[in-house]
Amino acid sequence: MRVGALDLTIVSDGTYFLDGGNFFGIIPKALWQKRAQPDELNRLVVGLNSVLIRGAGKTVLIETGIGNKLSEKMARNFAPQAKLLENLRAAECEPEQVDIVINSHLHFDHCGWNTVRDAAGKVLPTFPNAKYYAPRGEWEAGKLQRERDAVSYISDNYDPLIDSGQMKLLEGGETVLPGISVETYPGHTRSMCAVHIESEGKHACYISDLIPTTNHLDLTWGMGFDLFPLETIENKKRFYARAIPEKWPVIFTHDPKIPVANVERTPEGRLNYKPVVEF
Repeated sequence: MRVGALDLTIVSDGTYFLDGGNFFGIIPKALWQKRAQPDELNRLVVGLNSVLIRGAGKTVLIETGIGNKLSEKMARNFAPQAKLLENLRAAECEPEQVDIVINSHLHFDHCGWNTVRDAAGKVLPTFPNAKYYAPRGEWEAGKLQRERDAVSYISDNYDPLIDSGQMKLLEGGETVLPGISVETYPGHTRSMCAVHIESEGKHACYISDLIPTTNHLDLTWGMGFDLFPLETIENKKRFYARAIPEKWPVIFTHDPKIPVANVERTPEGRLNYKPVVEF
């Protein structure tokens, strides 16, 4: 796909399993299973969509999926496929070619391929020549290891990069490079960022876990993982106030079937999506 002078490729780390109740929070199963069918263990197949951006002599990767460093128990529960590097190569991109990596937040399913372990168990950057960026508030939240969300943060995904100076922590609102910027959208976490992609009057947005799939477009259809669900609703309103009239292609991090679409309101006022015809 193309946004102005920038080439975009949706690159998947494969899928993993999430409990349906966790994925849809307070929404009754009788409603959400009409949109997403669970297996016999109440699990849903969830996507892991990253974005590869190439243009102006730079290669940028937004999000790095789950990776391959989960504990045995977590790997058994989530069954990740760990396909990101394979799919990057299918898109003719080697890890050494990536110049910039952006994490919208630091939950393990968004930054897992930031690093890998070598044969001796040492944690190394997967993208050795890249500068990494992530929200400072996410790193600070991960350090707290709170009962509510400690499981979401795996320090090996980011601490070695911060210690070496390879990862820069963002306050929110920065331009990472011309045409690519971050904006804080609280709700899922306090500091989670969307990534704006702009070129030649075109605008796309990686909205991350504010709206994880096309099944979460409705204002009240959030995830059980959202720490601030009322803020999720308000920030969805803020997002739609621009994304709908300006017809942004919206990239959904966890949709296994529809990674990108336009969002629109039906004549009855219901939120809906439609395929992106052109960028």
